[in-house]
Amino acid sequence: MQAAILPIMSGWLWIQDGFKLFKRQPMAMFFWSLMTGFFITVSYLIPLLGQMALIACTPLLTFITLCACRNITNGQPMLLPMWLEPLRDINTRKRLLGLGFAYLACCLAGGFIATLPFIDSLMSAINSEGAIDEDALISAMRGPFITFGLLYILISALFWHAPALIGWHRIKMTQALFFSMVACWRNKWPFLVYGASWAAIFFAVQTVGSFLSALGLTPGMVQILLTPANIMVAAVLYCSFYPAYISVFGANYPTENSDQAANL
Repeated sequence: MQAAILPIMSGWLWIQDGFKLFKRQPMAMFFWSLMTGFFITVSYLIPLLGQMALIACTPLLTFITLCACRNITNGQPMLLPMWLEPLRDINTRKRLLGLGFAYLACCLAGGFIATLPFIDSLMSAINSEGAIDEDALISAMRGPFITFGLLYILISALFWHAPALIGWHRIKMTQALFFSMVACWRNKWPFLVYGASWAAIFFAVQTVGSFLSALGLTPGMVQILLTPANIMVAAVLYCSFYPAYISVFGANYPTENSDQAANL
């Protein structure tokens, strides 16, 4: 698999193309965003095990999203029975579940590695009587959170393109992880723009919520107004996964080499 090297602003183009995909079948992707949010909510109702199950199922959910976006791109209406069609093949399902367990193992290992150097400071937040000093604990957790965040960038690069590479191209997990890491490294600047743009978008939505609260709206009313907006933004985020994949492993996006050739 040859990963293209894209211009830096491709990260923003992925979001624009994701929005175009969303506009083609907004209700279908709104439904999927709503269902994904429901799965996340249910996972938090089951402490620890729920979150672990959600992490393990992430490649399955990602592959379903990518297949839906491909169908929308091809002009096929996303009917209800079509959502689970990508998982009907037992081999695909097993391989994606294996990828999910590998993802879970990497996240757990990352959490352990991030926490280990800060064990002493974390334990110091608990006094001899077993009471927890919340301020000291929050301060002590800062280091592990930052460390895990940095490690998670590497984990995300490993697994970002892996569901599509395994589900569509039938390659081995180790190869998929390698190709995904190489593709993300070769396009680190577009991904930086992509991540920064989404951070700005989510920050803007929260700023609107704060503004509405400042106008005197009750928290419940603000929540009612913002919930559809948050679901729609999440739907566009999911739609942007598809152009991010096909631009790197497809031939329909400009690369740095093609841009340079065009300027000659």
